[in-house]
Amino acid sequence: MRSEGSADEVGDTPGSPGASAHEALMQFLYLAPIGLVQAAPDGSVSLINPMAAQLLMPLSPLGDLGNLFDALQGVAPQLRALVDGTTADGIVVEDLRIALPPGPGTPQMLALNLMRLDSATLMASLADVSNTVERERRMVEQLHDATHTDGLTALPNRRAALERIAGGLARCRSEPGQRLGVLLVNVDRFEAVNVSQGHAVGDSLLRSMADRLTGLVRSGDAVTFGAARLGGDEFVVVLDRLREPDHVAVVAQRVVDALARPYAVGGQPLHVGASVGAVLCDGGEGSAADVLDHAALAMREAKRGGGGRWVMFEPDMKHRAARRGTLERELREAITQRQLFVVYQPILALDGGRCHAVEALVRWRHPERGIVPPLDFIPVAEECGLIGALGLFVLGEACAQLARWQSTLGAAAPALMSVNLSRAQLGSDLVLDQVRQVLADNGLDAGALELEITETLAAQDEQVQRRLHALRALGVTLALDDFGTGYSSLACLHQLPVGVLKIDRSFVSRLESSAHHRVLVEATVRVARSLGMDTVAEGIETPGQADELSRLGCANGQGYLYARPMPADEATRWLSARAAVAAPVTA
Repeated sequence: MRSEGSADEVGDTPGSPGASAHEALMQFLYLAPIGLVQAAPDGSVSLINPMAAQLLMPLSPLGDLGNLFDALQGVAPQLRALVDGTTADGIVVEDLRIALPPGPGTPQMLALNLMRLDSATLMASLADVSNTVERERRMVEQLHDATHTDGLTALPNRRAALERIAGGLARCRSEPGQRLGVLLVNVDRFEAVNVSQGHAVGDSLLRSMADRLTGLVRSGDAVTFGAARLGGDEFVVVLDRLREPDHVAVVAQRVVDALARPYAVGGQPLHVGASVGAVLCDGGEGSAADVLDHAALAMREAKRGGGGRWVMFEPDMKHRAARRGTLERELREAITQRQLFVVYQPILALDGGRCHAVEALVRWRHPERGIVPPLDFIPVAEECGLIGALGLFVLGEACAQLARWQSTLGAAAPALMSVNLSRAQLGSDLVLDQVRQVLADNGLDAGALELEITETLAAQDEQVQRRLHALRALGVTLALDDFGTGYSSLACLHQLPVGVLKIDRSFVSRLESSAHHRVLVEATVRVARSLGMDTVAEGIETPGQADELSRLGCANGQGYLYARPMPADEATRWLSARAAVAAPVTA
């Protein structure tokens, strides 16, 4: 212990009790595990213990520790000014971290506390906090990892992906010629897997998909960051430092192909695909969130195209999305303000022309734009979750109208009302009760209702199949709409609880010019007849098409040749007039 004072200077004589206390204090300071320095306001050292000298020595290779401020000038030059600016007694500096020059066996970081004891005395403490700083660094890293990692798949999460995209965009702006690719991956039919197989199977599927995405990042690719999970059934792949812009398309197709292969999950092969939205960035796209929004627009275009494919983002997609957003808002208003109405298209027997059924179709009378085509608003209703409410509205209106016709037209009333059943309705647990309730509300037998489903719906999972069988057991007729354009085949028709096949208009339109289409229609009619199913041809526009269909054995048809879809009052007049001229039904 080096001190500039003595026992006499503090008023104690040798051998006195005060001298013993002073010696004990000096001994304690000498052995203290922290560095202690007493100095004057100008930094001149009056007392320094061995630990302080050891800690400060790396800053003073020549061993000159006579002035605290001089010793710390290279790492804490502000100390002298801080002391000069502080006149009151108390803490001047608290827990100031000081990095020391690297050296073998020397501390890496010191903590300095400095306080003014009185106008003439400063006291400083120094401690080696290298281990503490390292622990703090590790804790920060662990916290960073925890907040940047997806718990289910162990992939980086949304936050990590956004940070990487932001870094890539910044690099594109600062380094001309740099390109960044972003792929947003959404699992097709994942909700159906969760519902039919359970969430445990769904989680296993997501982990398997994460493994496949990680495995797609090859050493030769221009990819410095692979896959991340954004949440739910969405992933993102960031392609950084692209050498060739076309590489985005190559990797996007590779992702689609890899995720389409069957998965061994839940003890059986599971088939799902993925829709991918791709964005090629040059730095002018705005924020990382903007890039993900663009990728999401492209992904939804891939979904609308049937899924299992990838689509590159185009600026026009933003305008189309804005139009869809406006249409969605207006459609919600249309449902509540009763701007929607139902029109009816007759279905006639090709032999004799008697109208035995009508198909109910929804229309929208916009207060400013007039009649909005169904192709414009039905897809929007499906995307935004309004199709269920819209479908229930049509079902209720159509059944009520059939009940009115039966009451007012008698024998001229159609025996059957055909209503389209949407994916959302068939996917709901409420559909059976809703159909039963609508029939009861209108006093209709179940046999008076025909529900049309698409081939795609009929080919869905076991839960959908169970609902179809339950509806059939209720007494409702099921019709397979647009037959020939979906996933069904003649060979598997016997597995479906349908009673009517509706031959798609694309086949009907080419009957007079294509022998191939005539053969397909004839085969469909024959197989349907062998299974006890009825047939309806859609889109009949010419007498030649009607004659050919009748010759091939098709029983019924609908189309502009007979009548366009009509509002209820016009359809009422048409039904009355048709009943007067149609040939009688023979027993």
